[in-house]
Amino acid sequence: MTDDGGLGRPRVGICVLPELPWEQARHLWRRAEDYGFDHAWTYDHFTWSGLPDSPWYAAMPTLTAAAQVTSRIPLGTFVSSPNNHHPVQFIREILALHDISGGRFLLGVGAGGDRDSAATGQAITVGERTRRFREFVTLTDRLLRADGVTWHGDYFSAVDVGTRPGPVNTTDHVGVPLLIAGNGPRGIRLAAERGDGWITYGGKATTDADWWRLVAEAADRATEAEAGAGRTEPLRRYLGLDSAPTYSLSSLGAFEDALGRAGALGFTDVVTCWPRPTAPYAGSESVLDELAARVLSH
Repeated sequence: MTDDGGLGRPRVGICVLPELPWEQARHLWRRAEDYGFDHAWTYDHFTWSGLPDSPWYAAMPTLTAAAQVTSRIPLGTFVSSPNNHHPVQFIREILALHDISGGRFLLGVGAGGDRDSAATGQAITVGERTRRFREFVTLTDRLLRADGVTWHGDYFSAVDVGTRPGPVNTTDHVGVPLLIAGNGPRGIRLAAERGDGWITYGGKATTDADWWRLVAEAADRATEAEAGAGRTEPLRRYLGLDSAPTYSLSSLGAFEDALGRAGALGFTDVVTCWPRPTAPYAGSESVLDELAARVLSH
């Protein structure tokens, strides 16, 4: 069943790429809240393959600034990875942003890709990336839940790391939701075992029909993984819409179709990207006005 908070549809999030100087970007974050989006996000990379030559700003300072120009909308990383964060360093940034935002931070994490690995000279195989990500998630989760953490792993170490003023997550309270990205079986199992939510991009496909087939297969794997993990609460399920061949905000009709398909597959949330003048995500901001009037206001 889709947890839509009584909306009758999945919740809708918007991702603002961290490519613009803050004097320009600040207005987009304010508008995201004013439009009525349910959450807002930014990419967390050293650089992004979709815009390899673009200016690019860091995610956590961007979200901190966004927290200062908004008051209600949850703000998240879509997604952070062990390519550019060590859990001991990252927990301090997480705690600060959780505090500055008034508890609005959403922590999206993923295994990371080749471009960010290459930027720091990390030669890592797919198998190593998977193992490193599990360790990254496990240690980050412990740091969110305990103080004085010691850990000696294959990829990360922590020695009596204090998380004051944390921990922010307890058995009966999730202060910082841990949202784990994964498309394949191992990533989805990790989300079911450790996460408060699961994020998927579906996968790579050349047609919309093939992409939605990949999304449906991933959703089925998530259902199986939840059962296998013995969860008492289902995962929130976040679908990043813009790995599909058709950009979801190319028109209001395209978005409404994607929203309906996602809801039918059990996704509680979808995330689209702010329209840009040129590819990727080329589109008109007028669609956002239509979306706010026709979808977000209901």
